[in-house]
Amino acid sequence: MEFDYKAWQHVFKLDPAKTISDEDLAAVCESGTDAIIVGGTDNITLDNVLDLLVRVRRYAIPVMLEASALDAVTPGFDSYGIPVVLNSTEAKWITGMHQKALKEYGDILVWEELIAEGYCVLNPDCKVAALTKAKTALDVEDVRAYARMAEQFFALPIFYMEYSGQYGDVAKVRAAKDVLTKTRLFYGGGIATLAQAEEMKAVADTIVVGNVIYEDLKAALSTVKVKNTL
Repeated sequence: MEFDYKAWQHVFKLDPAKTISDEDLAAVCESGTDAIIVGGTDNITLDNVLDLLVRVRRYAIPVMLEASALDAVTPGFDSYGIPVVLNSTEAKWITGMHQKALKEYGDILVWEELIAEGYCVLNPDCKVAALTKAKTALDVEDVRAYARMAEQFFALPIFYMEYSGQYGDVAKVRAAKDVLTKTRLFYGGGIATLAQAEEMKAVADTIVVGNVIYEDLKAALSTVKVKNTL
């Protein structure tokens, strides 16, 4: 099992606060997706993260934890995504929580396991936008500027366009991709069909499929075919 986020085309995101049966989890993990991301916005606890980790570890698939809740971070994952919400209006989501984490755990961190994700939150109605007080009313030029900021100013390995439950604006995703040369473009939000997966994969490097897993598993699994059609 090799962990290389730069090679990921399709990823499933599982929410520790949501229920998934063993049968459905097996279908997700054995679907041919490149990796599993474990993450969510609320009700994330050490117990439900550990429970999901143990269950996913039965399968030979890379698994990343998005470290959105410090008290729910645990060893055992292949890597840890560290969100930096670039369009948050509160400093705690850009540097504050990160400094707090480094103050407490800086001496014991395995730096090679950490992957900084420059988030750009674009759905004004999603929980993460409310939590981080993100400035979501962005036009194409705004998005392009944030993408450049992620790569040229901060040298972040991932620029993550997060629509969280809403299918996004392809033009904005393309605008970000057009100015990125080293930073990998992740897209997540509202992908519920293979056609949508294909449309977003045509402009993003990596697509992240999440909510539809819990709403229509068959549709979710169909999106993996994007790896074979593009």
